[in-house]
Amino acid sequence: MESFFHSQPISTEKENGDLLSKSFQDIISTLPKGNPWGFPDHFLQYHGFWHSSVFLQGILSAQQQFQAQPADIIPCSAPKTGTTWLKSLTYATITRTSYDDSTSPLLSKMPHDVVPFMELDHAHFSTHRDLGIPVLATHMPYSALPKSVTDSGCKIVYICRDPKDSFVSLYLFVSKYQKSENMQTFNLDEAFEQFCQGVCWYGPYWDHVLEFWKASLEHPDKILFLKYEEMSDDTILYVKRLAEFIGCPFSSEEEEKGVPEKIVKMCSFENLSNLEVNKNGKHRVRGMENANYFRKGKVGDWENWLTPEMAARLDQITMQKLSGSGLTL
Repeated sequence: MESFFHSQPISTEKENGDLLSKSFQDIISTLPKGNPWGFPDHFLQYHGFWHSSVFLQGILSAQQQFQAQPADIIPCSAPKTGTTWLKSLTYATITRTSYDDSTSPLLSKMPHDVVPFMELDHAHFSTHRDLGIPVLATHMPYSALPKSVTDSGCKIVYICRDPKDSFVSLYLFVSKYQKSENMQTFNLDEAFEQFCQGVCWYGPYWDHVLEFWKASLEHPDKILFLKYEEMSDDTILYVKRLAEFIGCPFSSEEEEKGVPEKIVKMCSFENLSNLEVNKNGKHRVRGMENANYFRKGKVGDWENWLTPEMAARLDQITMQKLSGSGLTL
C-alpha cells in the first residue's frame, strides 16, 4: 500500500518547534493545576478538562499543526472505555481488502502502534502520515479537536462505557504502571474521590461523553456514537454498522464468507490478549508493558472492586450529569 509523506526542512521544524514550546510554556503558566492519582507531576486544566503536560502539549500542537484529510477515520474515546478494541475493529474493517485474519499487522503489533494517537504521534512537523491507511485515534474532548477535524469530511467513531467499569479499568491500569515504576500505588478510595470530582486523564468523564453525544446528534453523518456494553452484546451487528458508517459496507459475498465474523474473532479480547506481542511486548510510550492494555474486557467487573455505596454514588452523578441529554449509561 502506497505511503505519502509530508515533512519540512529540519531547520524549519526546529524553529517552529521552539515557537510551539514557548507558546506552550506561556499557556500552562496560567492554567489551574492539580496533583493527580499519586503522581508527582501536575495535571493541568485546559478548557474544563484535566490533562498531563505531555498530552496537553500534544493537543495544543495538534490544534495548530494537524491537517485532517476528508477520508480520515478517527476513533475517539476517553481512556479505558474500549479504545484498544475500537482501534482494532476499525483498522481491521477498513483494511480488510489488504489484509485478512492471518496477515493483519494487528497480529504482530499492538493496536496502539498500528493505529497511533493524534496527540502523541501526529502532532508535530516531523510527522509522516500514511494516507493509505487513514485511521488515527485520539482521547481529546470534542471541543479540543483540531478545527481541520471538525470542519473536514472525515468520520469520527466514539465509544463510551459505564463510568463504574471505566473507573475501575483506569485505576487498575494506573496501579500497574505505578508498580512497574516502583511508585507507591494510589489508594482506591482517593482515586475514586478524584474521579467523582472529574479529576482524571481527559476528565471529567461525563463532560467528555456529553460533548461527543451532543455533537453526534447534530452531525449523525459525521459521528457514530457507540456504547461498549451494546457492542459487547452484539459485536457483529456493530461491526457491520461501523463498516456502513465509514463508507465500506460488507458486500453480500463478504457476509457469505463470514468476513465480519472473522474480524470480530481476530479483534476479540481473547485473541488479542494472547498474541505474543501483547503478552510480552512493550509500548513505546514510557515503556508500558503491552499486557497492561489487556485486563479483562468484561462488562460489570466493577462489582469486584466497588462497594454498593460507591456504585450508587457514581450512578447518581451519572444521572445528574446526563439529565435532559437523552443519553443513558
